[in-house]
Amino acid sequence: MSADARQGASTRQVAATGELGTSAAIRLVAAREITTRVRTRAFIWTTALFVAAVVLGGILLDVVGGQEPDATDVGFTPSAAQAASLFEATAKGMGVTVETHEVDDATVDERLQDGSLELVVTAVDPTLDVTVDDAVGQVLEPVLAAFAQQLALASAVTDLGGEPAEVAGQIADAQPQVTALDPEPVRDGGQIVAGYIAGILLFISLMTAGQLVAQGVVEEKSSRVVELLLATVRPAQLMAGKVLGIGVVGLLQVALVVAAGAGTATALGLLDASSLDIGTTAVWALVWFVVGFAMYALVLGALGALVSRQEDVGSVIGPVTTLMIVPYVLGISILPWDPTNSLATWLSFVPFCSPMLMPIRIALGAAETWEALLALGLSIALVPVLVWLAGRIYSGAILHSGSRMKIRDALRRA
Repeated sequence: MSADARQGASTRQVAATGELGTSAAIRLVAAREITTRVRTRAFIWTTALFVAAVVLGGILLDVVGGQEPDATDVGFTPSAAQAASLFEATAKGMGVTVETHEVDDATVDERLQDGSLELVVTAVDPTLDVTVDDAVGQVLEPVLAAFAQQLALASAVTDLGGEPAEVAGQIADAQPQVTALDPEPVRDGGQIVAGYIAGILLFISLMTAGQLVAQGVVEEKSSRVVELLLATVRPAQLMAGKVLGIGVVGLLQVALVVAAGAGTATALGLLDASSLDIGTTAVWALVWFVVGFAMYALVLGALGALVSRQEDVGSVIGPVTTLMIVPYVLGISILPWDPTNSLATWLSFVPFCSPMLMPIRIALGAAETWEALLALGLSIALVPVLVWLAGRIYSGAILHSGSRMKIRDALRRA
């Protein structure tokens, strides 16, 4: 059965039920939205792509993060082989991975020309002699300079009657004591990635689900289906059911993506070295989707009722979608690198901005529990006001056809 046929059948079912109580009417409309939308190709493919992207992203991070840097092959002739261990220690101290090999004098040119060796150390006493194919690479150039200094120091220590190996060990263990007046905080890679994912996922999900509400309202108006539905349910019940149904579908999608991301990160051990609390972050992401969707869907649904054509939906909901973009851009461009940014912190308490900013702050570990609860309380407190206002606009505008209706005219007709 096609999506249009299923929607038509659901509509006839709602219309045939006669007069219903408020809760029963809302549940029936919500069930109609859920059964119609979860079977659509758009929902199935979008959810599958989101889940696949999160899982593949986790696998890619695991592969990239687990790769060891390639070692540079360096040769030592028999006359210089005794210095190979000192060269490895010098390179390691400078963050360069090398692998040393003893090579015969007769095969030096051949090994350099075929690329199996980067360079060959041919002598270390009294001078450091190195043979290369064309030039010393930028990675090994500072290592060679430090190695030459180590050899010179060892020679001086020997001349003074000391033990070069003991002095070299003391030098390797020596570390400066640094006092920072304004220390830069240590960045947690797991928290940064989680912050990005939370911000992007919630923005896309809220934007998509909210627009579905507005488009669904206009679709029912233009097809005159709403007139059939209003013969059985009141406008407020119809709008509440639509918001609830699409909200459940959106929550299901977000929950699947969050579960896929959390499961992938746990299975691959991506967070073993991170202080990220994946469980708390996931729960808060779902909570903020529910609250954010309730606010945006009510507003977008009411605005959608003001127009009668799908072509006009974009213009009427444009200001609200712009409002969604501003905190989203602020959140993903500033918070991951400056979690205590004052502007983002204050805006994370403002309803309509909180669903975009607070989940990122929570993932980054920059929000205290009381801050998250305060922001949540402020947003929830606004929902009843939006229910009343959106319900009046929807009731006054839903049966209007023709040109775009003004909000004040819709309120008068409610």
